Amino acid sequence: MAEVSQPVISVVPDDECKEKFKKSEHVAFYRRQMQGPNMQHQALLDTMVLTEKGARFELLEQVTKTRLLLSVSPSKNETVRILVDELQPIKARYRVPDVITEEPQCEQLRLETQTEDSVTLSWCAGRHQVRVWRSPFRVEVLCENEVMVTFNSKGKLWFETLQHPPSLLWKETFKQFVDIKANGPSSIGADLCLHGFNHVYGLPEHADSLKLKDTRDGEPYRLYNLDVFAYELHSRFGLYGSVPLLVAHKPNKTLGVFWLNASETFVNVHYSPSDHQDDQTPPVKRRRVQPQSDVHWLSESGVIDCLVLLGPSPQKLFTQYAQLTGYQALPPLFALGYHQCRWNYNDEADVKAVDAGFDRHNIPYDVIWLDIEHTDGKRYFTWDPVHFPEPASLQRHLHKKKRKLVVISDPHIKVDPDWSLYCEARDGGHFVKDRKGQIYLGSCWPGESAYLDFSSPAARAWYSRCFALDKYKASGSTPSLYVWNDMNEPSVFNGPEQTMSKDSVHYGGWEHRELHNLYGFYQHMATVDGLITRSGGSERPFVLSRSFFAGSQRLGAIWTGDNVASWEYLKISIPMLLSLSVAGIAFCGADVGGFVQDPEPELLVRWYQAAALQPFFRGHSANVTKRREPWLFGEEVTAAIRTVIQQRYCLLPYWYTLFHQAHTSGLPPLRPLWVEFPQEQSIFTVDNQYMIGGALLACPVTESGVQEVQVLLPGSAEIWYDVHSGKAYKGGRTLSLPVTLETVPVFQRGGSVVCRSVGSGSCTAEFKKLPLSVTVALNSQGVADGELYLDDGHSFSYRDRKAFCLRRFNMQSGRLVCRPASDEGTFDCDSVIQSVSILGVKSKPSTVIVHVSGTKDTSAAFEYTETCCRLTVSNLNLKVAQAWEIKIR
Repeated sequence: MAEVSQPVISVVPDDECKEKFKKSEHVAFYRRQMQGPNMQHQALLDTMVLTEKGARFELLEQVTKTRLLLSVSPSKNETVRILVDELQPIKARYRVPDVITEEPQCEQLRLETQTEDSVTLSWCAGRHQVRVWRSPFRVEVLCENEVMVTFNSKGKLWFETLQHPPSLLWKETFKQFVDIKANGPSSIGADLCLHGFNHVYGLPEHADSLKLKDTRDGEPYRLYNLDVFAYELHSRFGLYGSVPLLVAHKPNKTLGVFWLNASETFVNVHYSPSDHQDDQTPPVKRRRVQPQSDVHWLSESGVIDCLVLLGPSPQKLFTQYAQLTGYQALPPLFALGYHQCRWNYNDEADVKAVDAGFDRHNIPYDVIWLDIEHTDGKRYFTWDPVHFPEPASLQRHLHKKKRKLVVISDPHIKVDPDWSLYCEARDGGHFVKDRKGQIYLGSCWPGESAYLDFSSPAARAWYSRCFALDKYKASGSTPSLYVWNDMNEPSVFNGPEQTMSKDSVHYGGWEHRELHNLYGFYQHMATVDGLITRSGGSERPFVLSRSFFAGSQRLGAIWTGDNVASWEYLKISIPMLLSLSVAGIAFCGADVGGFVQDPEPELLVRWYQAAALQPFFRGHSANVTKRREPWLFGEEVTAAIRTVIQQRYCLLPYWYTLFHQAHTSGLPPLRPLWVEFPQEQSIFTVDNQYMIGGALLACPVTESGVQEVQVLLPGSAEIWYDVHSGKAYKGGRTLSLPVTLETVPVFQRGGSVVCRSVGSGSCTAEFKKLPLSVTVALNSQGVADGELYLDDGHSFSYRDRKAFCLRRFNMQSGRLVCRPASDEGTFDCDSVIQSVSILGVKSKPSTVIVHVSGTKDTSAAFEYTETCCRLTVSNLNLKVAQAWEIKIR
């Protein structure tokens, strides 16, 4: 098969796109479960056994007489695991490995009550209970005697048992593709009722609103990783990655449901009363109806492995989920800077010219990226000998300027018997096989390709070793080279739904259907391991992946894939990133300007403004689009983009502190408003603005030609300060804010402290050396609090040697104090604070006194701006790592 060279891409019309992909009606296991009839299970209460891991019961399906095994395991981190498997399967069913980082420490269950119809078990001094009902079978999870969750509330528990192959194999056909199921239909399903909740979130990745929609009027949410170019908006169709975590929230409680299954999955969400019913209900009666959300999960295979996370707060829930699947990796500092990417920069001279362009226009950036054309004929780990003849020299050129290069590495390997890397993988048995035991072949960028089996530990180890400096194509790599995993859903151009056949076979004999959604996660893992190994375990890796699963947060960054240069895609990027953040994927972003089509200058500016306030910040564009480096649209556009990128770099001390928080507590940097204001029901569906940490509220402008935007300022007791003007606004209102092309609406919350770098530089390494300014925003009590995290920005010394500095700033009663926020951590840190601005100071003070530990008090020069009640103390030169205080009199 010929190499696929520089394909011309265009936006595929929606109807054509739909033809390529399945709807739920095309999926046999979904039809079977939805059409029923429901299976009739009862719990055999006399089979109960209490173990050190909880309780187990046998379940009996009354028609088929099939027996299942139910395990209920509460853990010390306030989660309950409900696991259902066949009692005596003909062979083991697939259980998702490698996602849960360590098994939760189980609580011992105690029998509270037992009747003919139910068994009630308790733990945690009786605060939590599970009640198992005999018939109809269901499991209730109670907190403080209130039922929070009912498993099998609607009797939708479904479990198709494995069977020995008959003479005629089980087949399912979609278009020309035939899927043969080795052990027959093996789908599973269950429903859960979330009592008292009518707002649920999560389940990325979908181009849809933050709050999940009721699916009665259309398609279910689909979790099946697919390469969907220019994806449809406001759709529940599955995209590049899947996290089967659903988060429910009401004013006094947050809980989660984590459905640990990597096969194709659908989720139906039903709210009761529905929005439509609610409109028809008289207000008096409406209050009496207890809301609930019914969530129905349906998966093609595996076991039912469902974890209920009991919160009760959003912060506690994020920590519970991180304890299960891993905390967000702490990225190297450069990764939080700006990334410049294109499919493709033409050659080494082009890369150097773009790099020089950023310097010439005084725009900081940290990383330039190379797409597939940098390789020799789409052979990854190689370099095009004509266009990139001296890749190591190019990397050294960038490294001298403290910048990095990222290259793409996809999971498909060109079938080329004359290529040593292909031969190594083939001879090592590292490729996925077809059902007949031959190497699975599909079409992708190189033409005919084989696909690495990343589910195999041996294949992952082999792939990791490919990143060694002495192996990556004759010194073509250096330690400043980092990696991008694309097309790893996996994308197979001639496969069903443009992905791998489900009856392909992986390590251990498992069919692809069992672990499809893990494929990209495993490539990401192998790449991360390769970069860590390359540095001997000392340097933090940076790897971007398009496909992901639960747990991908501990590996690195992801992005929202092949978006389009339109205002609608800019708007949808915000709820998409919020959904990812709620589901633990904190280091996320969308391609600035849209991957395909050409953005108008206003759209490009607004996209830069929005993306500069999001975790992963990368401009990227396709080969058929016009070049769009920031200086190609006239000085007004260049100046606006320069300003927001520089503001992003100045705010990096705050971003880095937020990533330390994500790394240690699981709390994402990007937060829906309800995370910070959990009692305020009016904001539960807001997804056009968000919090950056607990201190900053961002409301990017996402409409063309507007002269005014509406900004919701939550919290009637809050004070919000415009970060540009310092002007104070009371919370609990919607503000009409005039905007120009340069306006980026950001507000600092009263009661917070934010640190910024002061000055300019060309990359994060230069900004790291700059002095800091501290902005203290007082709340109505005159109090504020915040943290600053510092380390070397690149190594694992913060982890291995506790080489970090975590400082706390606290202001009350006119006294700002800087102290250690942790007993741990020693870091030889030269960072100094040059100035302090205090917002909300009601009157001009007479003196400002600075006290540094071990020295005499000194009087400081200050400036007071009456119009915005801002006090600025300058020329301080206070060491961050020292104890000091500033007193206002």
